[in-house]
Amino acid sequence: MKIVLFGREGKVGASLIPHLEEAGHAVAGVEIEEAADFTDCDAAIDFTDPTSVHGNMKRALEASAPCLVGTSGLTDEAIGDLDETALANDVACLIVPNFAIGAVLMMRFAETAAAYFDRVEVIELHHDTKVDAPSGTAKATAARLGGDVPIHSVRLPGLVAHQEVILGTTGQTLTLRHDTSSRDAFAPGVLLALTGLPALPPGVSHGLDAILDTKS
Repeated sequence: MKIVLFGREGKVGASLIPHLEEAGHAVAGVEIEEAADFTDCDAAIDFTDPTSVHGNMKRALEASAPCLVGTSGLTDEAIGDLDETALANDVACLIVPNFAIGAVLMMRFAETAAAYFDRVEVIELHHDTKVDAPSGTAKATAARLGGDVPIHSVRLPGLVAHQEVILGTTGQTLTLRHDTSSRDAFAPGVLLALTGLPALPPGVSHGLDAILDTKS
């Protein structure tokens, strides 16, 4: 596939390029401020920042390039606009709060466990340069658990991306934790999403779940 990757200089983008190329994809990496060439583009991927992702993906969708969004912080209004643009151009746009497959499974397990516990809270811990809080993964987890779930955000140097879901009921607690020790953890999820992207319906879809289900 020919891929336009927004955010080639970012920590995630830079770590992704070798994995994408090793899998046989041709990667045209662009920085946030650079214009992208979508000629014969099979997919556009964004790992930039909340102020740039909407414009990047809108231009890609207008060029009929299917999109993968790994940048968190999109507003509901921006997501709605991307959905309209994707539908108008008959292409898919997949927004993924976390490409680490273990994090996706953690959310699934938490949703199953929540039916048996009285309360649940989420603690998300990230590197101190992450600009948004709570994280997209934490908000997605809370949404799956009913929405009214307390989220605690920690930003410290030395961290990468970590999340705990703590469930409690009489006499017991259950803690589900996922740790990302390297940004290489996102590569398998991105590669998986690329294989499933052509089968997604036009418009915005959310998360790796549907693609994971097709592989099970």
